[in-house]
Amino acid sequence: MVDLAARHEQASSRVEALVLEVLRGGGYVGGALVAEVEAVAARRFGRAGAVGVASGTDALMLGLQALGLRPGDEVILPALSFFATAGAVAALGLVPVIADVREDGLLDPDAARRAWTPRTRAVIPVHLFGSAAPDPGLGVPVLDDAAQAVGAGVRCAYGALSATSVYPTKTWGAAGDGGFVLGDDPALLARVRALGNHGYLDGQHRQVSGWVGRNARLDPIQAAVLLGQEPELDQRIARRQAIARRYDRELPRSVRPLSRDPDSPVHQYAVLVEDRALVQARLSTLGVETRAYYARPLHQEPAVAQGAEAPVAEHLAARLLALPVRASLSDAEVDRVLDALRQAVRG
Repeated sequence: MVDLAARHEQASSRVEALVLEVLRGGGYVGGALVAEVEAVAARRFGRAGAVGVASGTDALMLGLQALGLRPGDEVILPALSFFATAGAVAALGLVPVIADVREDGLLDPDAARRAWTPRTRAVIPVHLFGSAAPDPGLGVPVLDDAAQAVGAGVRCAYGALSATSVYPTKTWGAAGDGGFVLGDDPALLARVRALGNHGYLDGQHRQVSGWVGRNARLDPIQAAVLLGQEPELDQRIARRQAIARRYDRELPRSVRPLSRDPDSPVHQYAVLVEDRALVQARLSTLGVETRAYYARPLHQEPAVAQGAEAPVAEHLAARLLALPVRASLSDAEVDRVLDALRQAVRG
């Protein structure tokens, strides 16, 4: 599914030179490279500015805090996403209210509207696998989760704030954890930056939006890795898109690709299969690694479950299977994946 060493090899000279620049310069916290990668991230998502943070989870948490949410406030989010989308909400003492998704795995606006209560204070649409989730138009602030959407541009970064991740397995990935909060309002971004730097604002450590800040800064080493990789990003995305088009044409008839935006950057290539566990085991035997995204929808996670019903998410969660789509995959390896998949669903 991933080959991070092969990816690094493509950009190794730039990445290693920038990392050495940090190590030899002695500026190990903040600095010019962090500011530079923030500007690149903002441009990539079509936003006015960005704040580098320590992880995608921090991006969600700091965004919610900067928007002024307080413990007990409700936040609507889709049932199909990585746990951090709901975990970030619950960790702040907020209440995750989980709504069902559409057949494409994205937040269902009708389900979100049914989940609204007078205590709803925000909504987190998730741009799953790179496809743009709709804004349900609930009249509350939107913090969109763009962790899988680099390369999709402004369609996948439209909220009052947007949160993204640069975890190593992302298409634009660091050599460890990292993330960005993106937005167009300088005051909101200033709150995010202060909250991620111990609440430091106007020369003092303050409560910001009613919260005490903490340390959640992006490391300059990770900024260096990201800057070194960024020139490869468009090429990586184009290769993933080409592999996805090949899969679209040549999948076995019994395997259906999950619907996606025509210009999706294809963070994952997901298909729907019956008897997923059996198909996945057969593929593994044939040397093809796959992933089940996400085997347990969020309303079934004990840490955040709120008694919601999400039948569409449950249907998808039982059938979704992601095939390898990394940019370093050769045409011969794509042949192997397709041949193995034909055997797996036939056998």
